[in-house]
Amino acid sequence: MQAIIPALNYPPELLLQAQGVRVAFFDIDGVLTDGGLYFSESGETLKRFNTLDGQGLKLLQKAGITPVVITGRDSAPLRLRLKALGITHARFGTEDKRPAAEDFLGQLGLSWSQAAAMGDDWPDLPVMQRAAFACAPANAHAQAKALAHFTTAERGGEGAARAFCDVLLVAGGHYAALLAEVGVHDHPGASA
Repeated sequence: MQAIIPALNYPPELLLQAQGVRVAFFDIDGVLTDGGLYFSESGETLKRFNTLDGQGLKLLQKAGITPVVITGRDSAPLRLRLKALGITHARFGTEDKRPAAEDFLGQLGLSWSQAAAMGDDWPDLPVMQRAAFACAPANAHAQAKALAHFTTAERGGEGAARAFCDVLLVAGGHYAALLAEVGVHDHPGASA
């Protein structure tokens, strides 16, 4: 069986900044979604999530990094998606995100030096500023990008959260081992 070779390379200084992360804070709108608000005829809010982002969140959990969602909104689709991903640490309907993040740090017995954060707009800035490693999607507000140690090439809701997760997995030394779990089989008819 041939091993899969990791395809991701990051600057060493970026990986050093992201080392030691044990908890990752995520905003929803503009990070795990495209930031658009879609309403049904009955007034229900609809959201579109990307499966790449979902896989990244699952991989963080496998690596021992706790994903935490702190969002200013609340909706049944959002709660359903987080439940499907096994995310149990979430705070809904809060614009003041720093105290919520500090509550979670206390619950987990962690400090800001072990935290990463991904946000796209002003309500996310206090958490991003305190985290050891901050990330913003390509379509984030300029102020969020200015605080970020890393800005993804991907837009929110289009794989940006997965790119953030990948950096954390590589920096923590988990990426190659998780990739090896996938396994590769030779194609039928290939020479040995």
